[in-house]
Amino acid sequence: MTEFGADRSGIADSTAAVAAAIEAAGNLPGPRQVVFPTGTYRFYPDRAVPHELYLSNTVGADPAFRDKRFALYVEGIDDLTIDGQGSRFELHGQLGLFAVIGSSRVTITNFEFDQVAPRIVDLTVIETGPGYRVVTVPAGSPYVVESGQLSFMTDPSPYDGTPYWRHSTDVLGVGQQVFDPVAGLASRRPAWLFENLVSVTDLGERRLRIDYRDETTPDGLGMVYSLREVTRDTAAGFIWQSKSVAVTNLKARYLHGFGILGQFSEDIVVEGNEFVADRSTGRIAAAFADFVQMSGVKGTITIVGNTFDGAHDDAINIHGTYLPVTAVDGRTLHLRYAHNETAGFPQFHFGDELEIVNRASLRAVGQAVVTAVTGPTGRDSRSLTTMSITSDRDVPAEVATDPDAFAVENITYTPAVRIAGNTFRNIPTRGILLTTRGRSVIEDNVFDGLDMASIFISGDASSWYESGPVHDLTIRRNVFRRPSPNHPVILIHPENTVTDEPVHETIRIEDNTYEGGVLVEAKGVRNLVVGNNLVL
Repeated sequence: MTEFGADRSGIADSTAAVAAAIEAAGNLPGPRQVVFPTGTYRFYPDRAVPHELYLSNTVGADPAFRDKRFALYVEGIDDLTIDGQGSRFELHGQLGLFAVIGSSRVTITNFEFDQVAPRIVDLTVIETGPGYRVVTVPAGSPYVVESGQLSFMTDPSPYDGTPYWRHSTDVLGVGQQVFDPVAGLASRRPAWLFENLVSVTDLGERRLRIDYRDETTPDGLGMVYSLREVTRDTAAGFIWQSKSVAVTNLKARYLHGFGILGQFSEDIVVEGNEFVADRSTGRIAAAFADFVQMSGVKGTITIVGNTFDGAHDDAINIHGTYLPVTAVDGRTLHLRYAHNETAGFPQFHFGDELEIVNRASLRAVGQAVVTAVTGPTGRDSRSLTTMSITSDRDVPAEVATDPDAFAVENITYTPAVRIAGNTFRNIPTRGILLTTRGRSVIEDNVFDGLDMASIFISGDASSWYESGPVHDLTIRRNVFRRPSPNHPVILIHPENTVTDEPVHETIRIEDNTYEGGVLVEAKGVRNLVVGNNLVL
């Protein structure tokens, strides 16, 4: 690595050198390795090559964010291992960690990484009094106070001296949540840290005094208010049109944008990683949104032996995408991407199998094989929100008569899943969301103090458009500590408005341990088995 100019001392920008090393590895016979001599490496977006890419569950078709940049960019390379050998990677600006595109048998392993100035700012309340709070700011969060108003920003670019972003508290606090570092609990509180603000005063030593119009003493002493501007501009890790990709043994201190996203790929492993912020920095949040999201993956997804701590959204979400039908022309179905965060990437390939469902009931009305596709490529701005697919058989008459009532799912890209031996904590939402027809197991995990349901089985064609039905799921030998008093531990709730028949087939919930509350609340399951679960 250093022969390409990478600087293991952590002083110079290693972005271009690392890109050259990966390109050189791709020109060698396999198996290939890119090895980092142990050290610290800095990555800046200024020297990362932009790639026009469209990612599920992020900014959708917004042209302002069509170009993505990554510290480690792998495309069209098979049999590759990127081994950090215990190194530390420091990312600057709005930069993703890695992309693996059109590649097979790729492993990314053995390093720690962090964002130097993340677009989440964690403010710890160290003092309260009549009409004021005093908070501390982590060293990695530059700020300015001007005329009593507070703004946060990144460190400046070493190339032009300007920050990569700057936001006032009005913008940065849209995604606020609160962490209790003593109890180890996270929630999305409605009480805004800067509500009824009079002014902010810089007290020095990274301490800020916030004065309010109300003279009562506010709450929150010891709490960490975590502030976020909500644009999911990229993913920290992106796996697309690839097979047999493993992400292992990473110390992930902060995932910028949208966690690790698998999109239309096959056989993905996420194993032995530590998704936890470096608490010595004063930071709590380790992910801008989800930790792991798998959208339209086939084969198997294996997520084992990880720690998920401090997300700003769900820890794991595995699903497909329903595309509503807009018109029918013979055997051709015209479709649209219905959610504003999902668009621009191809949803079907030639030869994939499709299923048509009634959007209100989620009842399947027909299956077919795709014989032609027109629409998004995932690489350019043409046709970002619409596509058309032709099937090998006639479209059901009810679909041709009333196309708006139906949606289509790619059922080739529905994985089998194993989620095992993980720990979930400091999560303000859910631990696992899962909707796949592949045989799946959630076992031997620990869920501690999640603010919503620990496991959520949904599926809908009307809001998030995240498909589809669960056919065979086992939830066993998990421990649910301090479950939410306001939500069941396990929630099975497909969002169908017509319930003439079940959406999901068989779900078994057995041999789990939970500390009170409601273990399971369910609807829409044909065969629900609940047994041998222990209440502590």
